[in-house]
Amino acid sequence: MDIAQIFKNNQTWVSEKLGNDPDYFKNLANGQNPDILYIGCSDSRVTAEEIMGVKPGDVFVMRNISNMVSNLDLSAMSVINYAVDVLKVKHIVVCGHYGCGGVKAAMESKDLGILNPWLRNVRDVYRLHRDELNKITDEEEKYRRLVELNVQEQCVNIIKTADVQLGVRHGNLTVHGWVMDMASGKLIDLKIDFEKVLEGIMEIYHLDKDEIESK
Repeated sequence: MDIAQIFKNNQTWVSEKLGNDPDYFKNLANGQNPDILYIGCSDSRVTAEEIMGVKPGDVFVMRNISNMVSNLDLSAMSVINYAVDVLKVKHIVVCGHYGCGGVKAAMESKDLGILNPWLRNVRDVYRLHRDELNKITDEEEKYRRLVELNVQEQCVNIIKTADVQLGVRHGNLTVHGWVMDMASGKLIDLKIDFEKVLEGIMEIYHLDKDEIESK
């Protein structure tokens, strides 16, 4: 890619926006009010705004390798806190994608250096769902299913956080798990039944009602 071309593209984009709306950038500079927090993969082929068909300012975005949400990741926890407490988003979306290199790497028994501790989170997802995954004999099907289960577990990690529990109790906040099918470009809502998934374990993570009401 020619770096100089990027600045030419930017100028063209600016001109197009101003041609349609002379106040476009003035309005954009006034602040953001997104309804959605989107947590996706860093893969260069999966850009949140483009696949969702939304405009700048509509979505608050965090991306990392394999769309992970770890309570030890200060960046992820800060993003969730800001999105819920300050921006007051109404939806949190975790979006994985078939063909995810991080999930694929986590399925292989290789030393990946600095990636080892990060991808261990995906391997933990495999461990949690080992019985289901080991019944799948087709490797591609198993791979795709792990992508879906990884999305599910990252959604669960989000639901465990205090910020999200407070947001759900105090307002209209919903967590969604999606997957993008790279081969078709389509978004797929996994329609995860979180009540069923969290049955029997949420009592470990939920905040005390009195504590929630005091905040």
